[in-house]
Amino acid sequence: MEKGAVFPLFYLPPIEYFSKILIHKENIIFENSENFQKQSYRNRATIHSPNGKLDLTVPVVKGAKSHTLVKDVKISYDFQWQRWHLMSLQTSYRSSAYFEYYEDELNVFYEKKWDFLFDYNEEMLNLLLKFLKLKIQFTYVHEFEKSYSDLIDFRDSIHPKKTSIDNFKPYFQVFEDRNGFLPNLSIVDLLFSQGPQSVKYL
Repeated sequence: MEKGAVFPLFYLPPIEYFSKILIHKENIIFENSENFQKQSYRNRATIHSPNGKLDLTVPVVKGAKSHTLVKDVKISYDFQWQRWHLMSLQTSYRSSAYFEYYEDELNVFYEKKWDFLFDYNEEMLNLLLKFLKLKIQFTYVHEFEKSYSDLIDFRDSIHPKKTSIDNFKPYFQVFEDRNGFLPNLSIVDLLFSQGPQSVKYL
């Protein structure tokens, strides 16, 4: 059996996240007791827009400081970020092979309102795992641990400011002729392009 691993919950996580989940799928622990980390994938995703990389950020209620537990962070609806994210996904992927295949179920996340970021990410992850037909066994941490001796820790290593050491083979991207191949984007970039074959890429 592969060694277990601990993961944070991300918003529309990058491809690297799911490739690691696939490796450790028999023993995964999701972090729910860490402090919220700003400028991380916990509330940010990167997609391939007509103009290149585009970051989509879920705004959080002011006061969510570095000492706020991630499960206590509330989503802000002071402006219509859901509408902007959905329009950005439509503009970027409407012409991709499988966008319409996943669109209806994904739209719910841009119509319904969630109070807490953790709950939003959790339900989003469940949907993405369903899209990938990926069955995993997971639990949640009971209390925060700064480090683990018996688990591989991905809480800090998968980060927008850190370049992945994984080798991502090119697959077709809608705006590749304009921007070149962009590796390790949000998993939706892969899903919209490869559909049911996405898990084989992982």
